[in-house]
Amino acid sequence: MTPHRHTPLGIAAALLVLVADQASKYWVLHGLRLPELGTVAVLPVLNLTMVWNRGITFGLLRGDGPWSAALLATVALAVVAALAVWLRRAERKLVAAALGAIAGGAIGNVIDRLRFGAVVDFIHAHAWGWSWYVFNVADAAIVCGVAALVLESALPRPGGGGRLADDVTPR
Repeated sequence: MTPHRHTPLGIAAALLVLVADQASKYWVLHGLRLPELGTVAVLPVLNLTMVWNRGITFGLLRGDGPWSAALLATVALAVVAALAVWLRRAERKLVAAALGAIAGGAIGNVIDRLRFGAVVDFIHAHAWGWSWYVFNVADAAIVCGVAALVLESALPRPGGGGRLADDVTPR
C-alpha cells in the first residue's frame, strides 16, 4: 500500500500535537510546578488544576494495578497503528489532519503512562455552575480530531452528497 498524498499532513499534525502536548506538560510540571500549587485560576471560567489520570478518557477504567498503565499504553499504541493505516489511505486533507491529531494526542498520553504510570491532566474549564473534566492538550486534540472526522463524514463529496447523505438517500 502506497501512502496517499495527504499522509505528510497527518504526520505533521501528529508531531505538532505531540510537541505541544509534551511541552505543556513539561511546563506544568517543571515551570509552573503545578503539583505543588494544586490549582491556579487563569480566567473566571478556566483553572489549571493538577490531576493524575490513571484511567482513560474522563478517568474511566481507572486502574491502579502494576500492569494497568502498560496495558492502557499498549491498547493506545494499537489504536495509533490502526490510525496510521487509515492515514495512509486518507484521500482528504481534513481526514489526514484529524487522524494525525488523534494519533499525536494518543502518543502524548502513552508517553505519560510509560513515564509516570498516569496521564498529566491540568486544564479545567467551568462556568455557571458547570464543571468539565480536567484534561490536557492531547485530550483536546483527540476530541477535536474525532469531531473533525464526524464533520467530514457529513461534508459533500465532489460529484455527490456527503457520506451521511449517501446513506439516507433512497436509491
